[in-house]
Amino acid sequence: MPTVIRTALTADAPALAALHARARATYYPEGLPEKVVDATAMWREAVERREGHVLCAVREGRIVGLASFRTPEGEAADTVALFQFHVDPDHWRAGVGAALHAACVEEWRADGIRTVTLDVHRENRRAQAFYARHGWQPAEPGEGAGTHLRMRLSVPAEGAEGAGE
Repeated sequence: MPTVIRTALTADAPALAALHARARATYYPEGLPEKVVDATAMWREAVERREGHVLCAVREGRIVGLASFRTPEGEAADTVALFQFHVDPDHWRAGVGAALHAACVEEWRADGIRTVTLDVHRENRRAQAFYARHGWQPAEPGEGAGTHLRMRLSVPAEGAEGAGE
C-alpha cells in the first residue's frame, strides 16, 4: 500500500493529536505524564504556524505518520529543529517512517537547511536506532534536557549522497 506524504491541514489536527498520543504512549511504560493541554489546539497551532511545517504520512486515507519542524528562535536560518516525528505503532517497520524522513530531508535540502536537531526520549531506543540508521548522530555530550538526548543531522547538499536516502 502506497504512502502519500503531504503538508498537514488545519482539519488534520484531531488526527495528528490522536496519533501523537498513541505513539508517545509506547515509550512511557507507566503511562503518559499528566498534562492539562488541548492537544488538538496544539496541533492546529503547529499546522497554522507560518514559520513552521508539518508533514503527514497518509495510507488508505488515514494519517499514519507526522513530522513537525521549524527554525528555533535565535538559530541560524539554515538550521531547523525536528520537534515531533511519530509513526502510528500499527505501522512501524512498514516503511512509513523512512518515507516521511526522506520527504523531510528533501524539503530541508530545497529550503537550504544544513543542520537539523532533535531531542529524543533517552528511553526510546527504537527511535534512536531509527534516527541513527538515517544518518543522525548524538550531539555534543550533555546536550538535551535530562530525559532527552539531543541528536543532529547534517543535511547533504542537493545531489549528494546522504541521510535518509
